[in-house]
Amino acid sequence: MNRRDFSLAASAALTLSAGLAVPAHAKDGKFEEGIEYLELKKPALTEAPKGQIEVVEFFWYSCPHCNAFEPSLSAWKNKLPDYVFFRRVPVAFNSSFVPQQKLYYALEGMDKVNELHARVFRAVHVERLPLNKDELIFDWVAKQGVDAARFKQMYTSFTVANQVRRATELQAAYQVEGVPSMGVAGRYYTDGTLTGSMATVLQVVDHLVQQQRKA
Repeated sequence: MNRRDFSLAASAALTLSAGLAVPAHAKDGKFEEGIEYLELKKPALTEAPKGQIEVVEFFWYSCPHCNAFEPSLSAWKNKLPDYVFFRRVPVAFNSSFVPQQKLYYALEGMDKVNELHARVFRAVHVERLPLNKDELIFDWVAKQGVDAARFKQMYTSFTVANQVRRATELQAAYQVEGVPSMGVAGRYYTDGTLTGSMATVLQVVDHLVQQQRKA
């Protein structure tokens, strides 16, 4: 979803959906800087341990394209080699996004992402629960069998606030204009607008990881 227009009608027109055609020269696995991906002028900070290559997914729980992409991303993530360090980063194009950033990082802090990440998407896109305000989030989390008091403590903690700040800084460093999108090694950025489909985004990321590994 593009940062400049968050309506579902407008977002449907963006080239982020998986159904769009793949550029012809991408079909043979050859990808070019400036076409399927961009190289950052200034490298972004990474959190990958030494010897690993960081891959970042930028997402927003309320984005329909992120919701559609999640099953494919999860399947791809589960097959990553041990030299790839994968992490998700929730974006904020304005202040209304912050509660969902805090939701993600609170779940991560409680080691509940694997259990509840897909459920958040389902709640927003299938059950039509906005989950965009603190009290709505607290109520939903309590119904998932999570320790509500501990979650609220984590959600309002300095740790989560700091993670939100760093997420926003990383989003700016990668110059993220829409979601879902991905970054590699603090150096490269790609998204569905560049590649024509999110399936191709994953191919581009694989290519960039191998390119970075050789370097």
